[in-house]
Amino acid sequence: MATRQILNDLAAEHERRTGQAVKVESVGGVDAAKRVQAGEAFDLVVLAANAIDQLAAAGKTAGPRTDLVTSGVAVAVQAGAPRPAIDSEEALKQAVLKAESLAYSTGPSGVQLAKLFERWGIAAEIQPRIVTAPPGVPVGSLVAKGEVALGFQQLSEMLNLDGIDILGPLPDAVQIVTTFSGAVTAASTRGAEAQAVLDFMAGPEAAEAKRRQGMEPA
Repeated sequence: MATRQILNDLAAEHERRTGQAVKVESVGGVDAAKRVQAGEAFDLVVLAANAIDQLAAAGKTAGPRTDLVTSGVAVAVQAGAPRPAIDSEEALKQAVLKAESLAYSTGPSGVQLAKLFERWGIAAEIQPRIVTAPPGVPVGSLVAKGEVALGFQQLSEMLNLDGIDILGPLPDAVQIVTTFSGAVTAASTRGAEAQAVLDFMAGPEAAEAKRRQGMEPA
């Protein structure tokens, strides 16, 4: 879901340039990987790089992995709520400990956040206050509705949401960067066209659009 907006933007731009329409379906990463594993017919798939590698190892992709963007995690509170400091690792830890509730995604960034809380030795203490966002539901939407006091998710998924204040990215010392990559699927019957889409999305013409969506070119 972190790549939903940028993929839609780049697909539209690719169509404008070439006349080749690209239909993008965005779902949670776990669901997307399962559908490709099951042999559902897609021409290309975009997931976290390690998930693409797993699909390749299972023979579900054709051709090389194409790295598209890198994406960091940001922190948000409900609009108008107090803004805790998160500018250092210790400040972030204290913000987490003091939050009445918190949520993070079920994707790769969420896995890494859980490991961070374990390393800090606070995982058991905060576990009762963690709200799990359903797959495909932005953490920021729970924050906006007041269901969660402190939300963690890819910056790209928070930028266009109303009702939240983005405190900023995680401090550099603990920032979680995910590389999102694409690959042509083994089930595709239009491999050359699909690879052309990926090549455009990975090319220099796409860099500005990626940065607008809170990501960096890979």
